Amino acid sequence: MDLVIPLSRRGEPLYRQVYGALRQAILTGTFVAGQRLPSTRDLAEQLGISRTVVVLAYDQLLAEGYVAGRAGSGTYVAGGLTPRPAANTPTPARIRLSRFGTAAASIAPTIASTRTAAKPRYDFAYGRSDVECFPFEVWRRMLSRCAREAPISALDYGPAGGSEALREAICAHLRRSRGVVCEPAQVLIVSGSQQALDLIARVLIERGDRVLIEDPGYQGTREALRAAGARLHGASVDRDGIDPATLPQSARLAFVTPSHQFPTGSILSLARRQALLDWARRKHAVIVEDDYDGEFRYEGQRLESLQGMDTEGRVIYVGTFSRTIFSALRIGYLIVPKTLQPAFSAAKWLCDRHTSTLEQEVLAAFIEAGYYERHLRRVRRRNTSARNVLLAAIEKHLGERVEITGAGGGAHIVVWPRSPVSEEEAIAAAAARGVGIYGIGQYYLQRPSRTGFLLGYSRMRESDIREGIRRLARVL
Repeated sequence: MDLVIPLSRRGEPLYRQVYGALRQAILTGTFVAGQRLPSTRDLAEQLGISRTVVVLAYDQLLAEGYVAGRAGSGTYVAGGLTPRPAANTPTPARIRLSRFGTAAASIAPTIASTRTAAKPRYDFAYGRSDVECFPFEVWRRMLSRCAREAPISALDYGPAGGSEALREAICAHLRRSRGVVCEPAQVLIVSGSQQALDLIARVLIERGDRVLIEDPGYQGTREALRAAGARLHGASVDRDGIDPATLPQSARLAFVTPSHQFPTGSILSLARRQALLDWARRKHAVIVEDDYDGEFRYEGQRLESLQGMDTEGRVIYVGTFSRTIFSALRIGYLIVPKTLQPAFSAAKWLCDRHTSTLEQEVLAAFIEAGYYERHLRRVRRRNTSARNVLLAAIEKHLGERVEITGAGGGAHIVVWPRSPVSEEEAIAAAAARGVGIYGIGQYYLQRPSRTGFLLGYSRMRESDIREGIRRLARVL
């Protein structure tokens, strides 16, 4: 244990200075009851003083009951002492925040309170992976093997863009599953999609730039753009996705979730995908395609990504493994046009050099060995079954009282009551019955025109889905 005790060769004897510093640390809770103090020899060496001085200080603490000695073991802080605030605690300085810091501080309470409450018995939480069916034993074996076989050079700093093996694996997978047209050099590995959104804002947005977002839309995108000083233009969303009639005359960027619009769940039709690309070409805008759960589609033919339809290099593709593997992995990726690759790689380097190398290598091996696609097939089957149970339960217990969107893909739906309902009162009433539902109002730029509730189903047992909807029907 290293201790910092400022000593003066003038004034009080050295042993009294050491005694006073240790006593203060014990009284203010820096040292807690039962904690072992450094040996007299170690502390003397740290402070550059005689061991006799430290022995005298410890003896004084022992005599006054602040510490207790254990034969052959050392000196420990005594129990039964009540910590008290340090005397003369300085007043915190008032430090001026930057514009970005001020914007970040404004959403701090929201972030701190996100899902900290106790979970209800029937929790229709959304935005989470199905960790119960993930092959953790396979992952552990691969993690252990990569750690054992990694050369010493792999422990040094890696490329800012990410592991070459992982970038190649992601390219191969996206070409097959999402129709993405890319090369490994265009892939940038990031610490989750939120970092991807932040990097896009830093690299491409100047304060005051107009940016198009979906309304309603993902609040993580909205707040990252607000912190960057963007002027937000909300484009309306209906059953076919973002409405081309509400696109602005000009905008620097457009952020969209075409495969399963968040939060409404609508899927952007082919005609509207083409209209959005035409708009970007005419307005010289960049489109950011957030494909957060595009791997899950249950109805009709899967539409290719916007990026795959882009012929001018105007689409940046954002993906993440948080929804398909597990959130704690913190690995996402950007597919950027070749002209933007140098700027984004440098921005990533400035942000955090690179994402953790070992996890990247494990994920690359997991994908290359076919385990990832096998896991996706398993999750799709489970999601399909849970979704069917959810829709059947809603039909049975709620019937024509509600409208549903988002059932064609993803891992959540939105239930829209046809009669006027207070979002806050309905959430509270459902919670009182042990049911967790989540309002859509927080995702609108302005006051929402309708009340809706997000119901996720990827982590719920089928029996819990049925019972949860039965109880919810008493509320709606």
